[in-house]
Amino acid sequence: MKTKDARSLPAVAQEDLRRKAVKAILGGMKQVDVARLLGVTRQVIGKWLKAYRECGLKALKAKRQGRPKGGSLLGWQSAQIAMSIVDRCPDQLKMPFYLWTREAVGQLIERRFGVRLSVWTVGRYLARWGFTPQKPMRRAFEKNPEAVHRWLDEDYPAIRKQAKQEKADIYWGDEMGMRSDHTAGRSYGRRGQTPVILGTGVRFGCNMISAITNKGQLNFMVFKQRFKADVFEEFLRRLVRQSERKVFIIVDGHPVHRSGKVKKWLSKNEKHIRLFFLPSYSPELNPDEILNQDVKSNAVGRKRARCQSELVANVRSFLWGRQRRPNLVKRYFSEKHVCYAAA
Repeated sequence: MKTKDARSLPAVAQEDLRRKAVKAILGGMKQVDVARLLGVTRQVIGKWLKAYRECGLKALKAKRQGRPKGGSLLGWQSAQIAMSIVDRCPDQLKMPFYLWTREAVGQLIERRFGVRLSVWTVGRYLARWGFTPQKPMRRAFEKNPEAVHRWLDEDYPAIRKQAKQEKADIYWGDEMGMRSDHTAGRSYGRRGQTPVILGTGVRFGCNMISAITNKGQLNFMVFKQRFKADVFEEFLRRLVRQSERKVFIIVDGHPVHRSGKVKKWLSKNEKHIRLFFLPSYSPELNPDEILNQDVKSNAVGRKRARCQSELVANVRSFLWGRQRRPNLVKRYFSEKHVCYAAA
C-alpha cells in the first residue's frame, strides 16, 4: 500500500489515525504491519508511540493547523516598542543586554505584552519599523546636553560674530595617535575563509595635530614624541605664521590645551590668536574629527607601513594631498553633527 503524508489530513483525522495506530500496537501488532495497514511510514508510527509513552493520550490530540495565531502585535503595541528602542538602551530597562538585538527586542515584547515571537519575526518587525543593524556611536556618561545646546545656540554664534568683527579665521583643531596595526575597510574572500593581510609584527606609531576651516584650509604637524605643551605651542606658532589673518582656534578640553605654559604663550600673542573650548565629552561637534577618521581609514588603515618613518611619510603625503584639494576639506563640514560650523 502506498504511504501518504498524514499532515495533509484534517486535524481530527490525524488524531484518530494516531489513536488507532497506538491502540493496534498496544494490542500486539508490529509497527511495520500497522504502518502498512494505515498507509503511513514506520518512522511516523515510532514518533507517535514515543509521544504516547512520554505524555499519554494528550500527546495524540489534534492541534491547530496553519500559521499560529495570537503572535502578532497591534499598532499601538508596535509604536510603544519602537519608541522604547529609540529612547532607551536595554540595560536602562533592566534587561540583560547592552545592545538592541533581535533577541533583546523579542524579550521586551514578551515581557511587556506577553507575546512570544521568533527572532525572524522580530527581525521582520524591525525592518517594517525602519530599523537596521548599525554600529553604535559611543557617548560618554559625563556629557552635558545643556552645555551642548548652549554651545550651539549661544557660544559658537558669539564666537562667529566676534571673528567677523576682528576679521579672524575660525580653525577647528584636534590631535590623535596612529598605530601600525590599525586596519580599516573590508576585503573580499571566499565564504568561510577570512582574508589574510601581511604586515609587520612590530608595533609603532606616531601622532598628528591638525586644524581646518570651513573655507578648506588645512594645517597639520606630524610628530613622533608625546603630545605636550611645547608641541602644541610649536603648532600654534606655525598656525599664526602661516595665517594671513587673526586666528580663532577651537579645541577640546585636553589638559595640554589648558596648561599654564600654553596660557602664558597665548597671553603674549593675544593680538594674533585666541583659544576657545568645546563642551566636555563632545567630540562629535568638532569637524576636525572627520579629518582624523579620514586619515586613519585611508592613510593608515589601508596601507601597510614597515617602519615608523614610513608611517609618518604616508600620513604626511596624504595630508599634503588634502591641502591641495580644499573642496574635500570643506566636505568635512557637511556631516550632520558639524554642519552648524559650515557657515
